[in-house]
Amino acid sequence: MVKTVDRAKARAKRHTRVRAKISGTPACPRLNVFRSAKHIYAQVIDDVSGTTLCAASSMEKGFEGNGGNVEGAKMVGEMLAKACREKGIEEVVFDRGGYVYHGRIKALADGAREGGLKF
Repeated sequence: MVKTVDRAKARAKRHTRVRAKISGTPACPRLNVFRSAKHIYAQVIDDVSGTTLCAASSMEKGFEGNGGNVEGAKMVGEMLAKACREKGIEEVVFDRGGYVYHGRIKALADGAREGGLKF
């Protein structure tokens, strides 16, 4: 009998491994990424106080494009960087959320870097 891999469970396991090493502080908050089939979401989190400092996603009203592709993910990264600059956040630590660092995740990170975030 062939065992099938539960992809969601495997991602959650990878995410717990990543989160064991990464934590956001007020000086250097955590940039967390979640992707679904149609959309991509990113938020900057201060883990010490447990608050979301700013967020951006492909579901927002001002977003024009498709969140399910690389171009849309890059736009979300740029939107997040703009929101962070308005709040005075310049440096973050990147939490890829258990996803492989390529495709939409890499595009979001590149967009955030182009927008002025350092990580």
